Amino acid sequence: MTTSLDRPIKRELDLDGTLYTVTISPEGIKVTEKGKRKGQELTWRDIISGDAALRRDLSLSVGALTPHE
Repeated sequence: MTTSLDRPIKRELDLDGTLYTVTISPEGIKVTEKGKRKGQELTWRDIISGDAALRRDLSLSVGALTPHE
């Protein structure tokens, strides 16, 4: 049996030496660099519908078209 996600759960993540706070809530997932307030946030609806992957792919394709200095 699984536990219902009825309140936010926070965990710390060390990725390549940078610390992040990962918050999993009934609304979605938010990843914020430790000590900062703003971060990347995805709703469960975006993740399940595939919109998150579509957004990532679009961002990568636009980035490929942007001239790099």
